[in-house]
Amino acid sequence: MTRVLYVARQPETMDFTDPALPPGTTAEKIHARIALAMAQMVERGWSADLCLIQPDLTAGRELERRLSAQTYGCVMIAAGIRRSPPSIFEDVINAVHKAAPGAVIAFNTHPGDSADAVARRLTPLSADG
Repeated sequence: MTRVLYVARQPETMDFTDPALPPGTTAEKIHARIALAMAQMVERGWSADLCLIQPDLTAGRELERRLSAQTYGCVMIAAGIRRSPPSIFEDVINAVHKAAPGAVIAFNTHPGDSADAVARRLTPLSADG
């Protein structure tokens, strides 16, 4: 079974005054949409894990630790990571490159299209695995 790691910024750290976010966005709504995305990945036949990171200098190290604990076929990097300071996004990409060089990388635009982002990079497994 292909294993997917969904890497997202801890929703509570988002700037909800950012005009790029839809009005009314809250940490609770982001958590709910992430949970739905995780369920959609499982429905498509993938094993999915979640890694919520802080948008600070610990991000790369935390992601490397998580990637070293399992083998992942795909690392899906959420849009919130790309809204972090550029150095954090770079740390995340470099952590994937170092700790999971065989994994493909997918990018979503919001939690609702996460499973589609992964599907662009992975062939869905058949029902019998």
